[in-house]
Amino acid sequence: MASMATLFVKTPSPSPSFPKTFNTHFSPALKLSIPLASKPRTRQRLRISNALIEPDGGKLVELFVEESKKGEKKREAASLPRIKLSRIDLQWVHVISEGWSSPLRGFMRESEFLQTLHFNSLRLEDGSVVNMSVPIVLAIDDAQKRLIGESTRVALVDSDNNLIAILKDIEIYKHHKEERIARTWGTTAPGLPYVDQAITNAGNWLIGGDLEVIEPIKYHDGLDRFRLSPAELREEFTRRNADAVFAFQLRNPVHNGHALLMTDTRRRLLEMGYKNPILLLHPLGGYTKADDVPLSWRMKQHEKVLEDGVLDPETTVVSIFPSPMHYAGPTEVQWHAKARINAGANFYIVGRDPAGMGHPIEKRDLYDADHGKKVLSMAPGLERLNILPFKVAAYDKSQGKMAFFDPSRSQDFLFISGTKMRTLARNKENPPEGFMCPNGWKVLVDYYDSLVPADNGKVPEAVPV
Repeated sequence: MASMATLFVKTPSPSPSFPKTFNTHFSPALKLSIPLASKPRTRQRLRISNALIEPDGGKLVELFVEESKKGEKKREAASLPRIKLSRIDLQWVHVISEGWSSPLRGFMRESEFLQTLHFNSLRLEDGSVVNMSVPIVLAIDDAQKRLIGESTRVALVDSDNNLIAILKDIEIYKHHKEERIARTWGTTAPGLPYVDQAITNAGNWLIGGDLEVIEPIKYHDGLDRFRLSPAELREEFTRRNADAVFAFQLRNPVHNGHALLMTDTRRRLLEMGYKNPILLLHPLGGYTKADDVPLSWRMKQHEKVLEDGVLDPETTVVSIFPSPMHYAGPTEVQWHAKARINAGANFYIVGRDPAGMGHPIEKRDLYDADHGKKVLSMAPGLERLNILPFKVAAYDKSQGKMAFFDPSRSQDFLFISGTKMRTLARNKENPPEGFMCPNGWKVLVDYYDSLVPADNGKVPEAVPV
């Protein structure tokens, strides 16, 4: 079986008023209706086409400086005020520069920030609307603001003072943290992971402008070959003659329930008339909270899933999505879906409580488990994307494998939660046969085994990435 590294070939990096009613855009084959206050318009039948879906704004934005101009830009940057980027800031530069947030051309100015917070969308010059649900902003403090002074451009550098980009035509405006947090997460409760990591101690000002990125962002962690840009993914889908691309995001190891869902999705797309649907298996690779399985271990596990034949390498592209994770539920899942449009996906698989988490204080989920898929079906700017809600999969004790849940014989099914899965792996216990491929499970066990107690008897804390 081919390894994951051979699944693709890397290529060089190359409004009117909102409608009063929103047309739901679940795939018609799923026959799932969402009740709305007003009657939705009749949805047109899906048109089978060999062309990939257009990026938001009609053109994929890539913000890299031309090779012939790099020397000039480096000399220019030497005389500019400098802003040092955090690791999460650098991940956002990665996201913007490759076009995941197209048509955005840099860190948000105030008008874009406010539209994102209050409308979950941006209105373009031609009057059209594209989805944008999470603020992509760069915070600075009072001292940095004074240093910038009247300059219209700043240099962005990494933690080692290496030049990353120039931010030009800048605009500095107030960072209203409480408003940002409340509008993005729907709560200001303490303990939100991204807030603690990137907002609470950030500066009181935001700086927006257009990016000119000197070099593509690399992490030198052995996984850069899996970080395909939207342009590279589009080229790969075209090379494979894909007439449909269905994206599956995850931040957890793949078990056989996930695999069942993905293979069944391809079967349904074939029944709908598509000839060569391609799966984009797209694990999130930016910041995640400390108790999530780290990216490097997840990628090892995904590789075993392919090697063991659980997923077909011929119809699967594995790539890393560079965005940081907010854990902002229905608000964030719109960003996850929108970014995949820019990569060429016209179908998006959504499950229970997407991008959700437990309430940081109370013993309950922070978001309603069904709101993510409902919001996606109505979100402005996502009308072109077909939403594929999860079928519920569980372990069927009568068949000894993962299967779609059948309420008529509920006693035959066992639901193995993520918490239960992690507990089994920590204790080096095996799940029921058929829950996860053996080699994939071994990777998970090895990860938890690597968190061996130190001399003081304490298990070292995982580090968020």
